[in-house]
Amino acid sequence: MDPLRQVSDWPVPHAAAAVLGPAGVLAVVGDTSMPFPLASVTKPLAALGALVAVEEGAIELDRPVVEYAAERLGDELAAELGSMTLRHLLSHASGLAPDRRKRGADVGAKRIYSNVGFDLVGELVADATGIDFADYLAEAVFAPLRMSTASLAGSPAFAGTASVADLQAVIGELLSPSGLLHPDTLADARSVQFPGILGVLPGYGGQRPNDWGLGFEIRGQKDPHWTSPRNSPATYGHFGRSGTMFWIDPQAQLGLVALADKGFGPWAIRAWPQLAEAVLDSYS
Repeated sequence: MDPLRQVSDWPVPHAAAAVLGPAGVLAVVGDTSMPFPLASVTKPLAALGALVAVEEGAIELDRPVVEYAAERLGDELAAELGSMTLRHLLSHASGLAPDRRKRGADVGAKRIYSNVGFDLVGELVADATGIDFADYLAEAVFAPLRMSTASLAGSPAFAGTASVADLQAVIGELLSPSGLLHPDTLADARSVQFPGILGVLPGYGGQRPNDWGLGFEIRGQKDPHWTSPRNSPATYGHFGRSGTMFWIDPQAQLGLVALADKGFGPWAIRAWPQLAEAVLDSYS
């Protein structure tokens, strides 16, 4: 049975999905050209853009960010940032509060899911490159991957829009890299940063530990979770409050993207793991 058929029964106005393997697309359902608001699925795309800037030498992953923008940030914010780096920001280990430019924990001590941290990422890359972050992301990621409907109109934490076809291109690049980023950079992005730290996974509560890569959430041993219990611990991806998600399971060599236009809630908590289970049953 087609594992994606259940997407058509989801209680949402519109939905589309695709399954990919290393050789390409295995199955699709729905209008894969329809753009959806991504919400926090924007974050891994923004992270890929920041990593391109790192490879271009515009900014460094492990240099304190205050060294890049101390004058513009001001003394008060610079004091809050302390020793945090781009690596801390991309992996939600900066200690910054979720929606305020204040620290809620010491740098590297706790995984605090921070939208303002990703806003700061966008500002740092823009300062370092001299290009507005939305334009830089379009040039560095969307254009090379031919993401024809993808755009960023606001915060790099949640203001992206893209179609399933666009996300297929991202998953395809992660499964079978063609040169957007060096393989070592991609391996770093999907590896746990600052292992062992605790934190809250939005929508699913406290996790011990709360594993995260560079812009990608890593499944690890999290329970409950929005993937299937059968997904490997190395599975990485992201979900968004707008009803969007994608993951890549390196062990199964599979990727799944599903976008909908109904906000995250009980329907998604039920539907996403069931879909993941069906995909793993059919293709792994």
